[in-house]
Amino acid sequence: VYLIENPVYLQILGTTFRVAIIVTIVAIILGYPFAYWMTTLSKRGMFIVISIVAMSFLVSILIRAYSWIVILGNNGIVNRTIIELGITGSPLQLIYNNFGVTLGTINVLLPFMVLPLFASMLKFDKQLLKASRSLGAGPIRTFFKVYFPLTLPALLSASILVFIMTLGFFITPAILGGGQVQMIATLLDTLVNRLALWELAAALSSILLVVTIALYAVYRKLGGSQV
Repeated sequence: VYLIENPVYLQILGTTFRVAIIVTIVAIILGYPFAYWMTTLSKRGMFIVISIVAMSFLVSILIRAYSWIVILGNNGIVNRTIIELGITGSPLQLIYNNFGVTLGTINVLLPFMVLPLFASMLKFDKQLLKASRSLGAGPIRTFFKVYFPLTLPALLSASILVFIMTLGFFITPAILGGGQVQMIATLLDTLVNRLALWELAAALSSILLVVTIALYAVYRKLGGSQV
């Protein structure tokens, strides 16, 4: 009840879910066509691209977060470039806000969208596309009637994974948010380690648990039975 009545906590919950939704949508927009493009490569090309994607797991999230500060900071590469080109006279605020947190989170979680989609698309029977074309369906109709429905379960699964991971993300919001963007994970750290308000921390954790279970139930209802 206290969480509902306190506008600060509601605002933090709203920020967290808004960032998670944006990250998931952008990951879908970028990840789906990229995964499809990977399936069109030769075996050697697939190996090279998969290796590049997998290498991202070997780089510390902490290092990647600080790398974005070097790139997007007030004296970073992007701001120095646009100032030298005369596009703007002062640095743009690209970090320590929702934009910086969202961009950094997408950078970390995009492989979790790409790899499941690629694995699903790789198993897709291309003969179905030829059959659809032979029956008179054009490329667009074939995609929406054949290809997309059969890859939808993987898309749902990857989207839910990215969404849930964003809800509990800590390092990236803590660094790229600069204390200006509070999300559930950073709030939990404050409640437990600084304020010792364990009851509130437990309540927020329960909300994350309920959301996770609800999302899994939705996945099972919409697409899980098709896997």
